[in-house]
Amino acid sequence: MSGTGHIVRSFDEDLQEMRNTIIEMGGLAESQLEAAVRALMDRNTDLAQATIEADVAVDELEQKIDSLAIKLLALRNPVADDLRLVISALKIASLLERVADYSANIAKRVIALNLAPAIRPVSAIPRMGEMVRHMIDDILTAYAQEDVDLAYDVWRRDRDVDQLYNSMFRELLTYMMEDPRSITSCTHLIFMAKNIERVGDHMTNIAEIIVYQITGQAPKEKRPKGDKTSITMIDLPEDLATRGTEN
Repeated sequence: MSGTGHIVRSFDEDLQEMRNTIIEMGGLAESQLEAAVRALMDRNTDLAQATIEADVAVDELEQKIDSLAIKLLALRNPVADDLRLVISALKIASLLERVADYSANIAKRVIALNLAPAIRPVSAIPRMGEMVRHMIDDILTAYAQEDVDLAYDVWRRDRDVDQLYNSMFRELLTYMMEDPRSITSCTHLIFMAKNIERVGDHMTNIAEIIVYQITGQAPKEKRPKGDKTSITMIDLPEDLATRGTEN
């Protein structure tokens, strides 16, 4: 009997270590995103480079979660709730690793952007970054506390991020049309904003995973989505519309 108790206790400890590692990984990814946005605002190339290098720590934690999952699946044969927890951790770890990758991509563009003069429309990116950072923070709390309501709250917030991205996308397009010299810098900013928007998407994915992990069912509501940039139409000035079409 004592042997069985030891096995159960060891299994619970392994599950808790997996949870703790997910939370640690999420905290690092959140910090990395915050640093990337701050590097943009401060035009700080050194901080941008440090943000890129910090990606290694997140990758290592993902590998640790993979190893823990393999151990649990191979040795413990989890079922029902425990099995969902292990599978959820694997999926969440993969998404958090992508968050860190997006932050590193932003930092790489900061380094490129710092070689050009500062431009006006940078201000919307920190607003997006702060919204998404709060989503990361809250989704980690939802995961740690198994809070379905908080997971749903984060899930619904993705629409707000999309709407801000749509607004910034249109602003940057207008800015490029007014001043073609800004096209390269604005293109970097559009990709940065898209990276942040994708982080918001991943928080929505994690929210769905948490809901499934806890309830055994996926969210029944239609997924909120407000990114309309793929169908945005603009009227280009004649010189820009015809540029590059001449033989």
